[in-house]
Amino acid sequence: MDDSVVVALFRHGITEENKRKTYLGWNDSPLCPESREISTSNSYNLYFSSDLPRCITTATILFPNEDLNLLSHLREMNFGKWEGKTYEELKDLPLYKRWLSDPKSYSPPEGESFMEFTTRVSIGWDKITEAILSQNIQRCAIVTHGGVIRYLLSEFTPQHSDFWSWQVPHHQGYELVFEKEALRRRDTCTLLREVPLTAKELG
Repeated sequence: MDDSVVVALFRHGITEENKRKTYLGWNDSPLCPESREISTSNSYNLYFSSDLPRCITTATILFPNEDLNLLSHLREMNFGKWEGKTYEELKDLPLYKRWLSDPKSYSPPEGESFMEFTTRVSIGWDKITEAILSQNIQRCAIVTHGGVIRYLLSEFTPQHSDFWSWQVPHHQGYELVFEKEALRRRDTCTLLREVPLTAKELG
């Protein structure tokens, strides 16, 4: 249908720091070997990625030879002094306890508040939708981070599930199907579908 637009959201492949269950925001970490073997048969007309290396690498694995538009707006939340730390390392800190109980009211030291994070991502979304509409794009892919995808799903899907309700596993994407006018008005999509990623075939 000419009036529909597909926006696909892909989380970067799992990294060494993800395996350690650290807070990984603006810091980076190399992809694990299994993340270098992922593939998808889906193709798109326009590609965006967070400017952090783990997303760029994932995007070039999934969509080789495609031009990437890099946006710093698509970065994960900045966890400040908690970057690279685990729950076990932080669990006794009073501010960390308050943040866990009310993450919208507290923020990591020298990091982003929830409002700063979502405002930044929202600006990035507007830049992407402006490009989609001005170039009459029908299929767009975004490679980004778990927190970014959770926010976009909480804002633009009909389920009305909040940020923390969404599970965003590595090695799976989501496609949001919008009517063009709904995309222009920042309304919700009409359809949400999962896009599993598969291991590359050998040979």
